[in-house]
This record gives sequence, structure tokens and C-alpha cells, in this order.
Amino acid sequence: MQPLWKMMVFPNQESEEGSSQRKMGRGKIEIKRIENTTNRQVTFCKRRNGLLKKAYELSVLCDAEVALIVFSSRGRLYEYANNSVRATIERYKKACSDVPNTGSVSEANTQFYQQESTKLRRQIKDIQNSNRHILGEALSSLTFKELKNLESRLEKAISRVRSKKNELLFAEIEHMQKREIELQNANMYLRAKIAENERAQQQEQEQEQMNLMPAGGGGGGGMGAYDARNFFPVNLLEPSPPPPNHHYSCHDQTPLQLV
Repeated sequence: MQPLWKMMVFPNQESEEGSSQRKMGRGKIEIKRIENTTNRQVTFCKRRNGLLKKAYELSVLCDAEVALIVFSSRGRLYEYANNSVRATIERYKKACSDVPNTGSVSEANTQFYQQESTKLRRQIKDIQNSNRHILGEALSSLTFKELKNLESRLEKAISRVRSKKNELLFAEIEHMQKREIELQNANMYLRAKIAENERAQQQEQEQEQMNLMPAGGGGGGGMGAYDARNFFPVNLLEPSPPPPNHHYSCHDQTPLQLV
């Protein structure tokens, strides 16, 4: 069976330069499954050919043993190997079952995690020192330049805090002003309702008083409706009695004469 990479037609240098120039203008695509079947098949063909080409170049340029196996979504097999796929798989199994190799992988993982742990401890320590500096503590170890940078950072932080505080205050003032207008409108409405109720009650009382007054009799000789302004109280027309123990003067008495 002839290798697949021999049946492939690789583009020349000019087409590679042209394609690279075209790719420079493209944006990054999101790596996820392509839902459109046609687009997914076209992308598979293009990327499969590129992967096979890279495997061939790696085996030739670096004298490496390369074996590549690809199954499409329809189950079709595509493979490339500069030696033999079976021989490369056997070599892979032998390398994986080698105990010293497994130990070296474990040691490499341990070393990697130790380095990551050391890096995280250093970052935590730097953050703690930065927090202490912001609080005004442990400033003796800082240089003039570092103190100047710290001062600039604090001024920027204070400016942002004040800006946010003023924004919240203005928003609260605006809300309270709107609330004040709403309360004033509600107060005016309630006052109008109270005045309307008072007028209605006054009209009802006047109507009740008019209903209680006697109606006038028929004919011209009869008396009209009672009007308190046309009459005087009786006690005002009668003479007032003399005060008690009052002594009249002798000039006021008429002498009696005998005939």
C-alpha cells in the first residue's frame, strides 16, 4: 500500500506565501464542533492534509519515527508512518511499560508541582506585603522610588473611591428629590380631598337647617317666616326693677294736700 503522503499534492512556495498572507487577515476561530455538515467535512479534509504534511516534514527533517492514525466521523481510516504503524505502536507499548521511564515521569510531575507550589507561595507573600504597605506598615524596607509608586497608587485608589462615593451620593439625592415631589403631590391631593369633604358636610348641615324651619302660611294676612332680626327679646321691653335698698330723694316725692 502506497503511503498517503506520497499521493498528496503539496503546494509550492508561492502558494504557501499567498496562503500565509491571506491567513494574516483572518481572525481567530472558536475551537468547537462545527454544526454545519458541509463545513465540517471541508475543514476535516484541509486540516487532515496539513497534519499529514507536518508529520512527513517532522520525520524527514528531524529523523524521527512518526506514526499518525486518523479516523473520520464516517469511520474512514487515514494513517501515515515513516517506518510502520504496527512497529511504532509496539515501540510505544514497550516504552510505556518501562518501569524506570514511569518513575522518571512521576519525578517530573513531582518536580513540576513543587515549582508551582513555590511560585504560589511567593505570590501570596508578595500580595501580603503589598497589603501591609497599603495599610502603612513595613515601609522601612521600601526605597524612595517604591514609596513614590505606592503613593501614586494610593492617590489613584482614593480618587476612584471618592468618585464612587460621590456617584452614590448624587444618586441618593436625586432619589430623595423625586420622593419629595411625590410626597408634595400626595399632600396636595389629600388637602383637596379634605376641603371637598368639609364643603360637602357644610352643605348638608345648611340643608338640614332649612328643612327644620316652618314653612309660611297662605294669604296676605298671615305672618311670614320667622326672622329673629325683626323681634326683640321681651326682657328688653320691660322696665328693669329698682335695685334693692334704694332710697328715693325727697324731691322726687309729691306732697299730699288736704282740701
